[in-house]
Formats: sequence, structure tokens, C-alpha cells
Amino acid sequence: VHLVESGGRSVQAGGSLRLSCSASGFALDDYNIGWFRRRAPGKARDEVGCISTSISYTDYHDSVKGRFTIAAESATNTVYLRMENLKPEDTAVYYCAVGCNTASAIYWGQGTQVTVSS
Repeated sequence: VHLVESGGRSVQAGGSLRLSCSASGFALDDYNIGWFRRRAPGKARDEVGCISTSISYTDYHDSVKGRFTIAAESATNTVYLRMENLKPEDTAVYYCAVGCNTASAIYWGQGTQVTVSS
């Protein structure tokens, strides 16, 4: 089981990015997949949002509601995090994992850096 995030880069405030979470060894459709972020080294990872494809359910942290969208593509076994109207406080390393809760999620990817400049 392996998850790989990609798509992170530096953008200006107000810009958009799409991050990808590609899975191997299992079908993403069968699990809840969460996106998380760590804003600084040594800080805990925060929950960003989660998708459950089997029941067509998504949920988002209040800080990203209306700006971030999670979608899954079964054909490529990939979950996407579309981020719009980015703010400097969105700067973080973004991770995907199996599960929606930071404390119980497993199979973490290596993360992808997003930097938003003002």
C-alpha cells in the first residue's frame, strides 16, 4: 500500500493549485481518504478534508470550506485536492492518508509542499 502526493509548488495569494494523491496496492474507492497539512516543522498535522467515494460524501475543515474541493477519479486511482483563492496561511506540507482523522489515519504519503506568498 502506497500513497504519493504531488502538485505542490509556490503560488501567489489568490491563486489556485490542484494536488494529487495517487494510490497503489489498493483501490481508493474502498476507503475514506483524507487530506491533511502541517504548517510548520514540529507542529501537528491538521485535517483539511475527507472523501468517501462509496457514499459520495466529502467534508472540509471550516478554514477551507468554499475554497477547497476534494474529488476522486476511480480510473486512475487518484484523489485530488483542488485549492482556490489560496491564502498565505495555507502554506504547508500537504499529505493524504487512509482515514479522515489525524490520530487514526494510516498509510501516509511523503507530502508535497505548498507555499503561498502575499
